[in-house]
Amino acid sequence: MNDKMSQLYQQVLLDHNKTPRNYRALEPADQESLGHNPLCGDKLKVFVNIDEKNIITDVTFLGDGCAISKASASMMTTIVKGRHVDEIETLFQQFQDMTQGRMDPETEPNDLGRLKVFAGVRNLPARVKCATLSWHTLNAALKGREKVSTE
Repeated sequence: MNDKMSQLYQQVLLDHNKTPRNYRALEPADQESLGHNPLCGDKLKVFVNIDEKNIITDVTFLGDGCAISKASASMMTTIVKGRHVDEIETLFQQFQDMTQGRMDPETEPNDLGRLKVFAGVRNLPARVKCATLSWHTLNAALKGREKVSTE
């Protein structure tokens, strides 16, 4: 990660960790799921409301986790709100590919936008599950599963 990207990563991560967006329960929620990362103990609950056209009208989260997992969840909620449920699987796969080093978001087509700041996580293998926990949890909620683990 170059210095400029590293600084952006730190600023964005710190901002979303300090002031997480959509950090609240959503009641009533159409779907919800609890995600757990047994490796570090992070736990997140994701709440989702979806309209009749399968558009995510609201998505929120609560939980305890490290700065990376909280910032990732915060950014995820802002990116997926207003999108069609079918788009989420693609975003989830692109995010996973980027964080695991299978995709370079700067040279390969993607819809990640500001989520690209998490590209540096691929250099910290122990933190990949922290960054992807909220995505696994959202994916589980959309598939009607009450719980998911990153193991």
